[in-house]
Amino acid sequence: MQRLQVAILAITALGNLVFSSSTQAYENTNLSIKIDGIKNLKGQVCFSIFSSSRGFPANEKNAIKSGCVKAVDKTVKANLGELKPGSYAVAVIHDINGDGALNSNLLGIPKEGIGFSRNPKIVTGPPKFGDSAVIVVGPNTDLDIQLQYFL
Repeated sequence: MQRLQVAILAITALGNLVFSSSTQAYENTNLSIKIDGIKNLKGQVCFSIFSSSRGFPANEKNAIKSGCVKAVDKTVKANLGELKPGSYAVAVIHDINGDGALNSNLLGIPKEGIGFSRNPKIVTGPPKFGDSAVIVVGPNTDLDIQLQYFL
C-alpha cells in the first residue's frame, strides 16, 4: 500500500513539473481592436474601456482607458495597450465632427456610428456591461467591433 502511495506521489510531482513548464501566467495582456464599417472618413474613431458596469458605456470618466484615432480607412485598428487579465467592455463611437462626444437627435438616436465589444444588437438603447464584456487573457487579445449607424 505504501508503494502505491509513493508511486502516485511521484507521478503527481512529475505531472506538475511537465505541466508547469508548458503553461505560463501572464501579468498583462495586450488589447487590440479592429473597428469595421466606418461610414465615411470624416473625424475620428474614439474608444473607452471599462472594467465594470459603472459608467458604461457613456461616462468616459469611469473608463480605465480611452483615446481616439483618425478615421483613415473603412477599417481602423488601434492598440489599446496592456491590461491586467480580467473582464472588460469597449465602447466605440465614430466622432464625425470631432467634438469628442456622441451626437444624438432630439429623440436620443445617435447621429454618429457606435459599436461595442461582442457586437450586441442595439434595439432600444445601449447594451449593458454584461452584454459587451469580454475576458482578456494571454499575451494578446484581439477584438473586432462593427460600427452601427442609425441615421
